[in-house]
Amino acid sequence: MNREWSAVADFVPHLRDGLLVTLQALALGSLISFALGLVWALLTRAPSRWVRRPVGAVTEFVRDTPLLVQLFFLFYVLPEWGVTASALTTGVLALGLHYSTYTMQVYRAGIEAVPAGRWEAATALNLPLRRTWTVVILPQAVRRVVPALGNYVIAMLKDTPMLMTITVLEMLGEARLFSQETYRFTEPVTVIGVAFVVLSCVAFVVLSCLASLVLRTLERRLVP
Repeated sequence: MNREWSAVADFVPHLRDGLLVTLQALALGSLISFALGLVWALLTRAPSRWVRRPVGAVTEFVRDTPLLVQLFFLFYVLPEWGVTASALTTGVLALGLHYSTYTMQVYRAGIEAVPAGRWEAATALNLPLRRTWTVVILPQAVRRVVPALGNYVIAMLKDTPMLMTITVLEMLGEARLFSQETYRFTEPVTVIGVAFVVLSCVAFVVLSCLASLVLRTLERRLVP
C-alpha cells in the first residue's frame, strides 16, 4: 500500500503538467469550434449554392471522418506538403475543426428556431442584413444553443487523450510516459480516470454557470 501511494505521489507532478496541456487544448479547441461552427452555419445559409454546396460537402466529410484520422493527416501528411506546426497546435486545430462541424448543426438549429415573425419584423423595419443578424437573429439563436454547446465541450474533453497519438503529452500521455519509466501502470491510469471524472463534473458546473450568465445578459439586452 505504501508503495502504491508513493507511486501516486511521484506521478502528481506529471499529472499537473498533463492537466495544463489538456486544459489548454480544451479551451483553445472550444473557442475554434464555436467560432468556426458559427461561420459554417452562416455560410450554409448563403444565397449562392456555389457557397452552400462546398461548405456542406467539406463539413460533412470532416464530420464523417474519425478525429484520429484527421490528427494523423494534419500531423504526418501535411508536413510532406510543407505545412508544419507543433504537435499541440496541430491537436488544437484538429479538435476545433472536428467539433466545429457539430457546433455548426447546433447553431443552424438555433437559427431555424427563431420565429419567422422576427425576420419579418426586421424586414419591415428595413434593417440592414448585418444588423438583422447581429441584433435580432443571433442573440435569440444563442439563447437556444448555449446548453448544447456545453455538451460538446465535455465531449471534446473526453477526446483530448487522442492527442497522445501525435506526441502531445496531455494527461494520458504523461501517464503513459510515467508508466514506461517506472513500470507502474495501475496507479497513473487510475489517477487519470479519476481526474477525467472530476474535470467533467467541474466543466459541467462551470458551463452551467456561464450559460446562465450568458442567458441573463441576452435577456437584459433583448427585453426592453
